[in-house]
Amino acid sequence: MSPSGKTAGHPGHPDSGPLGSVPVPEYMPVPGSGRLHHTELWVRDFDASRATVGWLLEQLGYSPGEPWANGVSYQGAHDYIVLESGPDVLPVVHQRCAPGVNHLAFAAGSRSRVDGITSAAIERGFRLLFADAHPFAGGPQHYAAYLVDPDGFEFELVAED
Repeated sequence: MSPSGKTAGHPGHPDSGPLGSVPVPEYMPVPGSGRLHHTELWVRDFDASRATVGWLLEQLGYSPGEPWANGVSYQGAHDYIVLESGPDVLPVVHQRCAPGVNHLAFAAGSRSRVDGITSAAIERGFRLLFADAHPFAGGPQHYAAYLVDPDGFEFELVAED
Protein backbone atom coordinates (compact mmCIF):
# COMPACT_ATOMS: atom_id res chain seq x y z
CA MET A 1 0.00 0.00 0.00
CA SER A 2 1.28 3.49 -0.83
CA PRO A 3 1.51 6.38 1.65
CA SER A 4 -1.80 7.63 0.23
CA GLY A 5 -3.47 4.40 1.30
CA LYS A 6 -4.12 3.38 -2.31
CA THR A 7 -2.68 0.20 -3.79
CA ALA A 8 -1.17 -0.14 -7.25
CA GLY A 9 -3.93 -0.80 -9.73
CA HIS A 10 -6.37 1.29 -7.70
CA PRO A 11 -7.70 4.41 -9.41
CA GLY A 12 -5.65 7.42 -8.41
CA HIS A 13 -2.48 5.48 -7.58
CA PRO A 14 0.55 6.80 -9.53
CA ASP A 15 1.27 3.30 -10.88
CA SER A 16 -2.28 2.80 -12.18
CA GLY A 17 -2.79 2.27 -15.88
CA PRO A 18 -5.63 3.57 -18.03
CA LEU A 19 -8.81 3.90 -15.99
CA GLY A 20 -6.83 2.80 -12.93
CA SER A 21 -7.46 -0.86 -13.59
CA VAL A 22 -4.04 -2.25 -14.49
CA PRO A 23 -0.62 -1.32 -13.08
CA VAL A 24 1.68 0.43 -15.55
CA PRO A 25 4.66 -1.85 -16.29
CA GLU A 26 8.15 -0.49 -15.87
CA TYR A 27 10.19 -0.47 -19.09
CA MET A 28 13.89 -0.11 -19.64
CA PRO A 29 14.74 2.97 -21.74
CA VAL A 30 15.46 2.20 -25.39
CA PRO A 31 18.38 4.05 -27.03
CA GLY A 32 16.96 6.94 -29.01
CA SER A 33 13.61 6.92 -27.24
CA GLY A 34 12.44 10.12 -25.67
CA ARG A 35 13.93 12.19 -28.47
CA LEU A 36 11.45 14.45 -30.23
CA HIS A 37 10.09 12.71 -33.32
CA HIS A 38 8.24 15.54 -35.04
CA THR A 39 6.44 18.81 -34.46
CA GLU A 40 3.42 20.18 -36.31
CA LEU A 41 2.89 23.90 -36.63
CA TRP A 42 -0.58 24.82 -37.77
CA VAL A 43 -0.44 28.11 -39.61
CA ARG A 44 -3.06 30.49 -40.94
CA ASP A 45 -1.37 31.23 -44.26
CA PHE A 46 0.61 28.32 -45.64
CA ASP A 47 2.41 30.28 -48.39
CA ALA A 48 3.38 33.12 -46.06
CA SER A 49 4.66 30.67 -43.43
CA ARG A 50 6.69 28.79 -46.02
CA ALA A 51 8.37 32.09 -46.90
CA THR A 52 9.25 32.81 -43.26
CA VAL A 53 9.26 29.71 -41.07
CA GLY A 54 10.10 27.38 -43.97
CA TRP A 55 13.00 29.64 -44.93
CA LEU A 56 14.24 29.68 -41.31
CA LEU A 57 14.07 25.88 -41.07
CA GLU A 58 16.12 25.58 -44.26
CA GLN A 59 18.74 27.96 -42.80
CA LEU A 60 18.95 25.62 -39.82
CA GLY A 61 19.58 22.56 -42.01
CA TYR A 62 16.07 21.18 -42.50
CA SER A 63 15.20 19.99 -46.00
CA PRO A 64 11.71 20.53 -47.41
CA GLY A 65 9.87 17.46 -48.61
CA GLU A 66 7.25 17.24 -51.29
CA PRO A 67 4.43 19.65 -50.36
CA TRP A 68 0.76 18.69 -50.39
CA ALA A 69 -2.25 21.01 -50.80
CA ASN A 70 -2.02 22.54 -47.31
CA GLY A 71 1.34 21.50 -45.92
CA VAL A 72 4.95 20.45 -46.17
CA SER A 73 7.39 18.56 -43.95
CA TYR A 74 10.91 19.78 -43.27
CA GLN A 75 13.29 16.91 -42.45
CA GLY A 76 16.05 17.49 -39.92
CA ALA A 77 18.82 15.17 -38.74
CA HIS A 78 16.64 13.40 -36.16
CA ASP A 79 13.16 14.88 -36.46
CA TYR A 80 10.88 16.66 -38.84
CA ILE A 81 8.70 19.74 -38.62
CA VAL A 82 5.40 20.09 -40.45
CA LEU A 83 3.90 23.39 -41.57
CA GLU A 84 0.22 22.86 -42.23
CA SER A 85 -2.86 24.93 -42.89
CA GLY A 86 -6.38 24.01 -43.81
CA PRO A 87 -10.01 24.31 -42.82
CA ASP A 88 -9.45 23.12 -39.22
CA VAL A 89 -6.95 25.90 -38.42
CA LEU A 90 -8.58 28.71 -36.49
CA PRO A 91 -8.15 32.21 -37.96
CA VAL A 92 -6.23 33.57 -34.94
CA VAL A 93 -2.63 34.53 -34.24
CA HIS A 94 -0.62 32.10 -32.12
CA GLN A 95 -0.30 33.32 -28.53
CA ARG A 96 3.14 32.26 -27.28
CA CYS A 97 2.40 33.41 -23.71
CA ALA A 98 -0.84 31.42 -23.47
CA PRO A 99 -0.76 27.86 -22.10
CA GLY A 100 0.84 25.58 -24.67
CA VAL A 101 4.13 25.72 -26.49
CA ASN A 102 6.01 28.98 -25.92
CA HIS A 103 8.81 28.55 -28.46
CA LEU A 104 11.11 26.18 -30.30
CA ALA A 105 14.85 26.54 -29.64
CA PHE A 106 17.43 25.46 -32.21
CA ALA A 107 21.19 25.05 -32.09
CA ALA A 108 22.20 27.45 -34.86
CA GLY A 109 25.99 27.24 -35.07
CA SER A 110 28.42 30.01 -34.34
CA ARG A 111 27.64 33.47 -33.01
CA SER A 112 28.27 34.95 -36.44
CA ARG A 113 25.85 32.41 -37.95
CA VAL A 114 23.18 33.38 -35.39
CA ASP A 115 23.77 37.05 -36.23
CA GLY A 116 23.54 36.43 -39.97
CA ILE A 117 20.34 34.40 -39.77
CA THR A 118 18.84 36.95 -37.39
CA SER A 119 19.52 39.87 -39.74
CA ALA A 120 18.10 38.01 -42.71
CA ALA A 121 15.07 36.84 -40.69
CA ILE A 122 14.23 40.41 -39.69
CA GLU A 123 14.30 41.38 -43.37
CA ARG A 124 11.82 38.54 -44.02
CA GLY A 125 9.30 39.78 -41.47
CA PHE A 126 10.44 38.28 -38.18
CA ARG A 127 10.56 40.53 -35.11
CA LEU A 128 13.41 40.40 -32.59
CA LEU A 129 12.23 39.90 -29.00
CA PHE A 130 14.12 41.34 -26.04
CA ALA A 131 16.07 43.65 -28.35
CA ASP A 132 17.35 45.69 -25.40
CA ALA A 133 19.17 42.61 -24.03
CA HIS A 134 20.05 40.94 -27.36
CA PRO A 135 22.05 38.71 -27.80
CA PHE A 136 22.31 37.88 -24.08
CA ALA A 137 18.60 37.99 -23.17
CA GLY A 138 18.92 34.43 -21.87
CA GLY A 139 21.84 35.35 -19.60
CA PRO A 140 25.49 36.36 -19.90
CA GLN A 141 26.62 32.90 -21.08
CA HIS A 142 23.70 32.31 -23.48
CA TYR A 143 24.22 33.92 -26.89
CA ALA A 144 20.91 33.65 -28.73
CA ALA A 145 18.33 35.44 -30.83
CA TYR A 146 14.63 35.26 -29.99
CA LEU A 147 12.56 35.74 -33.13
CA VAL A 148 8.79 35.91 -33.64
CA ASP A 149 7.23 35.29 -37.05
CA PRO A 150 4.19 37.27 -38.29
CA ASP A 151 1.85 34.55 -36.92
CA GLY A 152 3.26 34.83 -33.40
CA PHE A 153 5.46 31.72 -33.30
CA GLU A 154 8.71 32.23 -31.40
CA PHE A 155 11.99 30.65 -32.46
CA GLU A 156 15.19 30.80 -30.43
CA LEU A 157 18.50 30.52 -32.28
CA VAL A 158 21.25 29.45 -29.89
CA ALA A 159 24.95 29.89 -30.63
CA GLU A 160 27.07 26.87 -29.85
CA ASP A 161 30.37 28.67 -29.30
